[in-house]
Amino acid sequence: MKQGFATRQIHTGHIHMPGINPLATPIFQTSTFEFDSTEQGAKRFSGEEQGYIYTRLGNPNSNQIGEKLAALEGAELGMAMSSGMGAITTVLWTTLRAGDHLLADDALYGCTYSFFMHGLTRYGVEVTLADFSNIENVKRELKANTKAVYFESPTNPNLKLIDIEAVASIAHAHNPEIKVIVDNTFCTPFLQRPVELGADVVIHSATKYLNGHGDVIAGMAAGKADFITECTMFGLKDMTGAVIGPFEAYLISRGMKTLDIRMEKHCKNAMAIAKYLESNSKVKRVIYPGLESHPQHELAKKQMHGFGGMVSFELNASREDSAKFINSLDLCTLAVSLGDAETLIEHPATMTHSTYTPEALAEANISESLIRLSAGLEEAEDIIHDLEEGLKRI
Repeated sequence: MKQGFATRQIHTGHIHMPGINPLATPIFQTSTFEFDSTEQGAKRFSGEEQGYIYTRLGNPNSNQIGEKLAALEGAELGMAMSSGMGAITTVLWTTLRAGDHLLADDALYGCTYSFFMHGLTRYGVEVTLADFSNIENVKRELKANTKAVYFESPTNPNLKLIDIEAVASIAHAHNPEIKVIVDNTFCTPFLQRPVELGADVVIHSATKYLNGHGDVIAGMAAGKADFITECTMFGLKDMTGAVIGPFEAYLISRGMKTLDIRMEKHCKNAMAIAKYLESNSKVKRVIYPGLESHPQHELAKKQMHGFGGMVSFELNASREDSAKFINSLDLCTLAVSLGDAETLIEHPATMTHSTYTPEALAEANISESLIRLSAGLEEAEDIIHDLEEGLKRI
């Protein structure tokens, strides 16, 4: 019998230590591991024997959260890296070579966009951006040398949805070897499981909801065991070196134990905030998958098990007044990142997506006046009161 989500998030990856048996996982704060003999060391290096060698190649703490993520995402194997960008670069450097083609959605996190357009292209990888919300664009842009298809859903920051099952089906029909890679940071496996919808690899900025407490920078990935092993032994070990520390992995493991109940509150608060904003005459547009006004609300109901904690909106105001509104807030914290206990608010065009040119922002349908809010775990009434007072000031 398959255990439920809450049970798996708590118990998967439990580390057994004969004679000690700690309930809470200890922090294995060590760079290297001792061998019983030179023969054992040789077998571990050759892959004949499983076991720990050096924390860059694996550590009980990082392996534990990799196991947790795989169990929650429905994947075979998971791994952890030192940042979300470390996860993205590790997976992409493992997948792509000079002369290969990457097809990606046009709405991406700013640093992902920069890596694709200014990093990968420097080393001979061809990159095409297209609007994946129109599935015909995916069909049209696939090429003979396409090796990876990459997207977020919902996208950051304009909360566009991509039909994961449809994109995976089209990409794999074109070439079964194409890696369909989905950034699932905004949803977490509690709300959406891309691997179960046909994706090959799922990526997270574990800094966000997986950790949930704003005190860790980390990234994670999960997929088929052979590919994730290659990501560990080549992409991470040789290419990026984006190794997560044992203490950071420990904090993420602790955070993941409460993922489901935190996500339920984030979603509940986000829905209340979105409904309030939509009812206020000073708000021009609200983007939230849980609202019937969202153009892909039906898709959200199909592939998500909740609508997430992120809300984006525009005001009926100038860019200057929009900035004044953000600056005037007391409870909502002006900061990038998301998924923390605190409600965070930011201006993507000048902050998280400042790597985009004005033309690229327009092509990705990211308005220069768009405001992004990450609903925290405070009382929804208090968050709404803060927003209401801010709106009165403009």
